[in-house]
Amino acid sequence: MRESFLEYLRVNDGLSPNTVKSYGEDTAEILHVLELRGIADLDDVSVKDLRLWVAHESHGHARSTLARKIVVIRRFFAYLSQHGLISGNPAAELVTPKQSQELPRILTEEQARRMMDSAERPVHEAMRQQSRNDSDMPASRAASSGPRSSKEDGVQRNALWAVELRDAALVELLYATGMRISELVGLDLNDIDYSRRTLRVLGKGNKERVVPFGVPAQHALERWVDEGRGILLPAPHASSPQGQTSGDHSGDGSRARSKGGHDAAREAVFLGARGGRLGVRQASDVVHRQARIAQVPDISPHSLRHSAATHMLDGGADLREVQELLGHASLNTTQRYTHISIEQLKKRYRQAFPRA
Repeated sequence: MRESFLEYLRVNDGLSPNTVKSYGEDTAEILHVLELRGIADLDDVSVKDLRLWVAHESHGHARSTLARKIVVIRRFFAYLSQHGLISGNPAAELVTPKQSQELPRILTEEQARRMMDSAERPVHEAMRQQSRNDSDMPASRAASSGPRSSKEDGVQRNALWAVELRDAALVELLYATGMRISELVGLDLNDIDYSRRTLRVLGKGNKERVVPFGVPAQHALERWVDEGRGILLPAPHASSPQGQTSGDHSGDGSRARSKGGHDAAREAVFLGARGGRLGVRQASDVVHRQARIAQVPDISPHSLRHSAATHMLDGGADLREVQELLGHASLNTTQRYTHISIEQLKKRYRQAFPRA
């Protein structure tokens, strides 16, 4: 039943692979809980059983997470009922909790600048060191001693250099575009237009949009693609038994039109340390790590997206322009960023105005 439900979502709703995966995890969880309670037949599930599950889940999850889980369960049982797989729909009476109106955590513009500079610093230091090394050795040796190909440095140091280039490009591009993390790890090389400084992004519901990025992001992206990506890229046709990749959970971030495995990773912009397409979890770890290194408040990739949108509005961008950039279907979703900007304005007013 669960697999047929997920297949129905894929075919009829056009949900992204990540969303379908999330639905699958949530339905598997409730089915496991019901099984532990001795309920094997879904026709025997009552609204009381589901409410007990909701009460239990409410202690360990944020309201937004709980609301999502309830939506999934309501959808699952509605599907079963509509297709005659159960006689009733016990989830119809479940109510989603009201969302908190608390504004999301964002970085200030200064903190965002520090985070970007911090991510770039190891790259610039390595380039300066390499420049000094090149000036101290004969030209015949300097030609083969760059960070990408230096035999003296070894494979491990080359890989570290590549990861530093990747991480710098990742945070720069996330902040520059306000992309979702799933959209970023789904990028392929042919989605980049360097001449126009734009990306073709595959968003929710497989909707494509074009987003611009700035000069710092372009430089970081070009360095990663030209100098670092090839170091992590596996040899052609390199794969583990049964055709499974040995990469960094590459399927987590694969776009809907890509196939799994290292062959698909050859087109991916961002790669994991083992050469597979970088996954959502690994990319999120990069953001958290870079925030920690820069000594700015710990933020998620989505908070970095919030920060980018707020800073654009603070800089005078039109609300509809921000809506287009972020890929929001409704202007109401983008509207919340105006509240963040107003809060920032009030804070600056209190700090600057003597009679505030």
